[in-house]
Amino acid sequence: MNDLLKIIKDAQEQRENFVMATILQKSGSTPRSEGARMIIKQDLTVAGTIGGGLVEAMVIRAAVKVHKNKYFQIEEFVLNSKDEASQRMVCGGDLKILLEYIDWWDPQNQFFYGEIVQLIENKTDFVTITKIPQTGNESGSLEKWVCTETGFFGSESDEVHGLVKEIRENFYQLKHHQTFLEKEGFYVETFFNNENVCIVGGGHIGKVLAELCKVVGFYVTVLDDREEFANTRRFNGVEEVMVIPAFKNIENYVKIDQYSYVVIVTRGHSEDKDVLAQILQTEAKYIGMIGSKKKRNHIYQDLLDEGFSYSDLERVHSPIGLNIFADTPEEIAVSIVAEMIQVRRKPI
Repeated sequence: MNDLLKIIKDAQEQRENFVMATILQKSGSTPRSEGARMIIKQDLTVAGTIGGGLVEAMVIRAAVKVHKNKYFQIEEFVLNSKDEASQRMVCGGDLKILLEYIDWWDPQNQFFYGEIVQLIENKTDFVTITKIPQTGNESGSLEKWVCTETGFFGSESDEVHGLVKEIRENFYQLKHHQTFLEKEGFYVETFFNNENVCIVGGGHIGKVLAELCKVVGFYVTVLDDREEFANTRRFNGVEEVMVIPAFKNIENYVKIDQYSYVVIVTRGHSEDKDVLAQILQTEAKYIGMIGSKKKRNHIYQDLLDEGFSYSDLERVHSPIGLNIFADTPEEIAVSIVAEMIQVRRKPI
């Protein structure tokens, strides 16, 4: 999302209008979660992704009309997993997508986006609220507000007052949970400076890694499909431990965003590949996968065959960890956390 906000900031400075597509709601199996965004410029070039493949092609086609009429529009897409044209990115499910024309000559847009860019640059946690109308499309701008723990930006409204009060009372409870929702016609999105580690696999390395991640200040979530490896007795110092039925639909259990560090240490080649394929479709800041170069290359080739690109794979740290000739689970955990710290402290 930070990359998109940089594009928004540049577009604002140049007064370059565009259409922003945002996933408001999803059901079933879809490639991206609520809040995923894509910008469609006047020349139909795009930035960001809401899932690729057929769904993005349909959204771009709808954006042509939004560009022409300068309004916002809500589209609902039913994604059929049997549709060959959808390829790997559409798994079956439904999406509700907001297409919004961003006009930089509109003072409300200038204020709203100027405020959130400044808050992000200052590393201030905040929540945005957007009023979603009942009709599918209208001219003009959507009503929007920005809410921090102590501040409120936007027009005064009795309608939004109760929601703002509720957000403030539960401000930090929103931090590590599902952060996109619709409530009584309002769309609420949180922007927190989270640094969370999702460890997929609760074996020997996962256990030591979780403990060390806590020492250096990460919020830690551990996922495994085996209750004997994912329980609070084994991981009694981390924030969340979850037993999942299989390594599918990881984002249904934990939020992965631009602040997330994901470490893939499952017990098998097939599980690692399935998890990596999912995480590559997120904005995770760090993606690490354990294994030898031979195992890595085999998984990479399978993913390339499925349609992923070399640039996708360049995001992955594998073999994982800094090269300190680590051998034991404890040493390997040290090398992984050291690499994560290197990514964390790298100048922007």
